[in-house]
Amino acid sequence: MVALSAFVFSCATIDRVVVAPPMIPGAKYVGMETCAPCHEKEVRDFKFAAHARVTIPDNKNGKREGQGCESCHGPGSLHVEAGGERGKFIINPNKSPEACYQCHLEKQAEFNMPYHHPVREGRMTCTTCHNPHGHDIKLGKGQTVSRLNENCSQCHREQTRPKVFEHAAMREGCTTCHLVHGSITPKLLVQRDNNLCLKCHAQLESNPNNPLTTVRPVRIGAAEHNIGGRLSQGTCYNAGCHTAVHGSNLNAAFRY
Repeated sequence: MVALSAFVFSCATIDRVVVAPPMIPGAKYVGMETCAPCHEKEVRDFKFAAHARVTIPDNKNGKREGQGCESCHGPGSLHVEAGGERGKFIINPNKSPEACYQCHLEKQAEFNMPYHHPVREGRMTCTTCHNPHGHDIKLGKGQTVSRLNENCSQCHREQTRPKVFEHAAMREGCTTCHLVHGSITPKLLVQRDNNLCLKCHAQLESNPNNPLTTVRPVRIGAAEHNIGGRLSQGTCYNAGCHTAVHGSNLNAAFRY
């Protein structure tokens, strides 16, 4: 117990994580303003980004040695001397997520889960969804959706486009049902099977006045279906019932 208390106390006193800054052999820090002539838009937007607060202290005198662009791209003197040639003497997180993992270790762990966005496989990188130079999340271009679904709609257009019969969960954003980086459940779902649906539709089992309960069966065609009693037979969305979970243009019960 004494050892456990000492461990908990020591963890509680840590307010930051020390990571190795990106390094380029032989290069020195030149400052963000040196980058501005070639990368005017990125430097202008970056001043308002969350990453602008990242600094690399000089362990010798405690002053800020590197900050701004060089916090993620590494010291830029050799890149400047090479005339700013693309990809030369500079670290590009757009090519590999390793630079991002230096600070975002928990995201690296999430990408190692059984179901994940294909960052490990090299089919996308962190910058596919995130804009490190400005707003954290990239906004969709030319899309008719809004708010939290804008970023997802760049790849998942069919799921995020407006529907005649709207699933109200879409108003809260895709992350209501899906995890972003990785999950232990298929389709990056936040919970498995019917547990996901019952987070919002718990009245299926508790409200006797709801037409989708064991008390009052639902008539579909010539047959009656006892919805509450069927919950243990399969998930709501893949048992042939509510297959259009993101919304439907044909059926109010979310069927194709």
